[in-house]
Amino acid sequence: MEYPFQGVVDGQADSTRHRLSENSLLGETSSDGSRRPTQETVSEKDVRATDLEVGGDGSGASTGETTGAEDVADPFGSAENAQVNHVGILLVAETVSLGILSLPSAMAAVGFVPGVLLIAGMGAMATYTGYVIFQVRMRYPQVHSFSDVAQLMFGRVGREIIEVAQVLVFVFIMAAHILTFSYMMNTLSRHATCTIVFSVVGTILSFMLTLPRKLQDISYISVFSCLSIVTAVVVAMVAMGISKPGVGDNFPVVPYNLTSFPKAVLAVSNITIAYAGHVAFFGFISELQQPRDFPKALAQLQITAITLYVVVAVVIYYFAGQKVASPALGSASPIVRKIAYGIATPTIVVAGVINASVAAKNIYVRFWRGLGKKEVMSEKSFRARASYWVICASLWIVAFIIAEAVPVFNNLLGLIGALLCSWFCYGFNAMFWLWMNRNGYTKSWKKIVLTCLNVGIFCFAVSICGLGLYATSKAIHDDPSGASFSCADTRSPTEKLTG
Repeated sequence: MEYPFQGVVDGQADSTRHRLSENSLLGETSSDGSRRPTQETVSEKDVRATDLEVGGDGSGASTGETTGAEDVADPFGSAENAQVNHVGILLVAETVSLGILSLPSAMAAVGFVPGVLLIAGMGAMATYTGYVIFQVRMRYPQVHSFSDVAQLMFGRVGREIIEVAQVLVFVFIMAAHILTFSYMMNTLSRHATCTIVFSVVGTILSFMLTLPRKLQDISYISVFSCLSIVTAVVVAMVAMGISKPGVGDNFPVVPYNLTSFPKAVLAVSNITIAYAGHVAFFGFISELQQPRDFPKALAQLQITAITLYVVVAVVIYYFAGQKVASPALGSASPIVRKIAYGIATPTIVVAGVINASVAAKNIYVRFWRGLGKKEVMSEKSFRARASYWVICASLWIVAFIIAEAVPVFNNLLGLIGALLCSWFCYGFNAMFWLWMNRNGYTKSWKKIVLTCLNVGIFCFAVSICGLGLYATSKAIHDDPSGASFSCADTRSPTEKLTG
């Protein structure tokens, strides 16, 4: 099984399946000077299948455009292509992760009805932008990542900016997993030692698990990552439903004191990161046996995610009350929260390792390709292994520094959601649609509606980014428990009182 996110690395999909040169896209030239399609040409039917909302007039760009990315075989070895159900499971494992643990507190900040509307509405928007990624990939089969599309749109500079942003997404998410690991250990041990020690242990453990370079060493436990967080949350919900720790508190349909604007924006940023799997979507499409089946996997992901997010947020918020902890597992009784964190361990560790592997592989390929020694990438030599290990260690050290610099769960997730995920989940995809259809905004009433929709999504992303950074910065500044590089107990006040 190949690495399911390998498309995040520029152009390193299986060469026999994805090597689409300009000639193969446009067709070969016959003796009379006309074009005739080759076997590798995307059929007209295939392209039109994506034109329901993109526009089948071909306005926007020619499929003959190329990213300039080199088509090379996967440097870590190739294997069979993935099936839809397998990709659907991996999508859920990649997306349904730590973000779910901040949703009850997000709902507490904005109220029940606004919270449900935001979670469901932003999920619907994320479904649409995920489908736009599929449309882009079908229109331009030679692209395998956000950076490939950025090169089509903005040239080499755009490509480099997006590649840096992609790596930053993975590194910040790695930091969130280190921070959650320290929360977990403080809960399990009742803060038996300095929190920094727990963070160091989590960093070292994650680094060791990142060392294998092939997906086959990681992907088979991805399903346990997904099941573990779902099981942990269900256990916590059931326990809170029995103990009802917050029943009797205010349960406002809308914020009973009209929550402060920064808190509301921070809540929206936390919801954003819950849908932040888009950065890997191009890679998943490349790995499918039939890329046209991606909408099925996308539907599987989004139906699961939206349903799970709404249920978890509503139930935990209702039973835990206005003072619900974040991560939400901390709202359960002392014994139950320890059990829940124990069950969630695969997600806390494995999901971070998956993100680290993606980032490390990206840098590894760029490094050896930049030196003009592409043959080293597939070697099992010391220099190949050592370079990969150094990259992994460097990434985890940076992630550790971020986790210690912003040691409050909601604040760190809000920062990631505002600064990065708002663009990969919403903003960039709206830009992709507008670019593809740049010559046909008013061609029909459907195009007019879709143009307005994508402009609205882009404006939403800009708002979340700008306002979210302000709200997160204010929260980091005002939070008394947010001292950087501190040995302090990171558990919520309720957890500290109840043990």
